[in-house]
Amino acid sequence: MTFFRKDEPLEKLGTEILEATWAEFPGLARHQLALTWIVYDPPVPVNTGGALSAEEFWKHQVRGFSYRGVERIYPASVVKLFYLVAIAEWLESGMTPPSTELDRAMRDMIVDSSNDATSLVVDILSGTTSGPELPNGPFETWKFQRNIVNRYFQSLGWQELESINVNQKTWGDGSYGRERAFLGEMMENRNMLTTEATARLLHSIIGGVAVSSVRSQAMMSLMQRNLNSGNLAPDEENQVTGFLGEALPQDAQLWSKAGWTSQVRHDAAYIEIPSLSPYLLVVFTEGKAHSKNRAILPFISQQVIAAVNQLT
Repeated sequence: MTFFRKDEPLEKLGTEILEATWAEFPGLARHQLALTWIVYDPPVPVNTGGALSAEEFWKHQVRGFSYRGVERIYPASVVKLFYLVAIAEWLESGMTPPSTELDRAMRDMIVDSSNDATSLVVDILSGTTSGPELPNGPFETWKFQRNIVNRYFQSLGWQELESINVNQKTWGDGSYGRERAFLGEMMENRNMLTTEATARLLHSIIGGVAVSSVRSQAMMSLMQRNLNSGNLAPDEENQVTGFLGEALPQDAQLWSKAGWTSQVRHDAAYIEIPSLSPYLLVVFTEGKAHSKNRAILPFISQQVIAAVNQLT
């Protein structure tokens, strides 16, 4: 059973959003898109400043729509949300001490999507480092340590996390040495997420129950995006232009984490627009041509805004 319930009006609107998207982008195949959309009806249980305990929060039923939401897809930098929650847990439980460098890396990993910053976070999480290939014995130990983040998320017992893999660093040019060996000859051990797994993790953060209320609010502060076009970086590194945030009105509020490579373009966002119900939207797109298309995600975002208008 998923963390959201299906709802007939959302099913109808979600299907219309998909059909409009394929009509607008006929080259986008039906298997190259995955989407999970959660609408928060009053009383809204998220972004409360930690007003709800975890027990109370998970009692709130939310309604949602999902298309191919359980399909495993390479997540690019969206995986950094999972590393953010994991390192918050390590800090909360005393598994790693706080430091100025770790704070800097956490910020740059989410705010700027820095792969170098993510490398340090993964090293601290797992007690491993990159480097030359290792002999079999030490490499088995290294692999076991690197899988600690997977074990943490499996320990939460969420069915949405059962199929994910979050044990790889993110790269610009690619992996080398022991990191390349760890990926597997056919890249079979690469990171993999689903839109539903990503949506549930984001739902827990904005609900204030990821690790703790204080930690969740700190994570949200890193994810908040400035929609003022005058303050945006001139390229896609701002994680708004070419993503879900581009379609939002200036008075909206956006918390998000985007990811893109030459093969995928994704975004995971929580959005508040005055006079509309808040909502969560995770969209993954695949395909070399579509990863370069900076119009698909804003178009889907526009369609969702119109649909939420109808619901409200």
